[in-house]
Formats: sequence, structure tokens, C-alpha cells
Amino acid sequence: EQLAELTNEKYASMWSSVIYGSSVGSNDIVAVAVAQIGNVGGQPYWSWYGFSSRVEWCACFVSWCANECGYIEAGIIPKFAVILVGEDPASKIYVRNKNKACVEIGIEYEEHVLKQDTTMEELLRLIDKLNKDKSINGILLQSPLPQHLDINEALKQIDYKKDVDGFNPVNVGKLSLGQDCFVSCTPYGIIRMLEEYKIPTEGKNAVIIGRSNIVGKPLIQCLLSKNATVTVCHSKTQNIEEITKNSDIIIAAMGKPKFLKGNMVKQGATVIDVGINRMENGKIVGDVDFEEVSKKTSYITPVPGGVGPM
Repeated sequence: EQLAELTNEKYASMWSSVIYGSSVGSNDIVAVAVAQIGNVGGQPYWSWYGFSSRVEWCACFVSWCANECGYIEAGIIPKFAVILVGEDPASKIYVRNKNKACVEIGIEYEEHVLKQDTTMEELLRLIDKLNKDKSINGILLQSPLPQHLDINEALKQIDYKKDVDGFNPVNVGKLSLGQDCFVSCTPYGIIRMLEEYKIPTEGKNAVIIGRSNIVGKPLIQCLLSKNATVTVCHSKTQNIEEITKNSDIIIAAMGKPKFLKGNMVKQGATVIDVGINRMENGKIVGDVDFEEVSKKTSYITPVPGGVGPM
């Protein structure tokens, strides 16, 4: 609370004058460490610069760091940019929900709506502009794109440091190597659900049904990082039932309505349904036959609901 009160442009200016009196380097890092220790030769280090307390000195330093990062104040408000190309109805709903979520948690939101006939050159030009805009912290390209646009090329052009969807090849590689990076939202939401309900993953058999770039593939790495034993099933997998019946955790993400039946699940399993399918009667169902499977599971996610809001 003291730091919040003291950190302002006044102290940023004071600290800037101190720093820019010499080159910014290892000596300044030492100064920070010494300030935490307190005294040099019996005299508080912060008093050398005319500050009245260690808190005041630290507040000044925090503010200076914030300014160096391009922020006027130490309290950083992230800004999120979404690109929507075309008239896909579902995409419009997703984008609207993203806007609502940003408003609720205090993230600034910027929406770029492009026409259906937008060229690849125009899309890449916008991405480049957002990459260079220091006020933008995150960029999301809503999929699907119109067929004449190359989504892989577009995702590759998004700065990986702003690629909040985790689809840039750099972030995909970092995830595979277990390095800090943005993770695709659906796999990350699934992991958060498992953590929230304290569902054990270490040493457990986890089956992913589906191998998409959006869910299946990144989810492999997420579950491996939780020390699960991971199996991936897909359209060419034979005897899927024999695999799923031995699984502690099943994630269904293949886009087939009510594919997972009760006889494919063992008693007490955890089932997470990623699918969302609209039936001819207008009803929304998942990839799991909820009525059958829920009778055998310890945990199961509903559709609608469940993974979607995550």
C-alpha cells in the first residue's frame, strides 16, 4: 500500500535523473540489492540519493522500471486486440464474449473487423501494425478465416510475445520444450479445471480423442507437464473402446456428437467434453453421451457449459 501511494511520476523523474547520470548497467542492479540489505558504511544506501526511507527509494525504482517498459504508471493495464475477418456467426459470438470478459476484469479491448474479401496482404499489414504498437499486449486472430486466406501464415506473423492463443510456431515449440509461453486457451482451461477440482494427473492414464492443432496436440504437452501418461486417439485409431476403458481421464475433442458412450468408460473416470455440436432439432450436444457416461464418472463436464466458458 505504501508503494502504491508513493509510486508516481515525481519519483520516476527523480530516479531517471539518478540513472541517466551514468550508464544503466550492473552498478544499478547492485544498487537495488544493496537497498534491500540496507546499509553501506553505516549509512542507508537510499539516503545517498536524498530519499527519506527505503520504501520511498523502492517506490521510485518501481516507477522508473514501469516508465522504461513504456507505461506512464506502475499500475499496468493490459490491452487486447482481436482481429475478426468475415461474417462467420459463431465467430461473432466468440468475439463478443471476449469483449465482455475483458470489460469484466479490467483489460482494455480493441476490435478490428475486416471484410470477407480482405486480402492476405491487408491482413498481414494489420498484424504488423499491432505487433509494433507498444500499447497492445495481446493479439488474437479469430478463426476460421475465409478460405482464400492462409491462417498458418497469418499466425506465424503474430509476434510470439503477443500471441495469446499460443499458435505461433515459436510458442508451439516452447510448449513442447516445457518452456514458459502462451498456451492455447482450451487446453489451458482444461488443465485449470483439473487443478481447481484437485483431480490427480500424475501417473494417471489420460486419453485425448482428437489431434487438432487447437486442442489435441497442445493438450498432449500440457498433460505431459502434469506427469500424466498420455495416449492420443483419432479417426484412424482402431479399437478406441479398449483404450478409453482403461483411462482415468478422457478428453473428447473430435467433433462427433455423442461419440463417447457409457460402455467406453470405466467406473470413476474423469471425462472432459470439448465438443460442441448442433443437432437437427437445434439442440447443442457434446462429443460425449452425457446421459450414459455421467452414470459412471466421478467428474464430467456438461455441454453447453463446462469447457466453453473456461
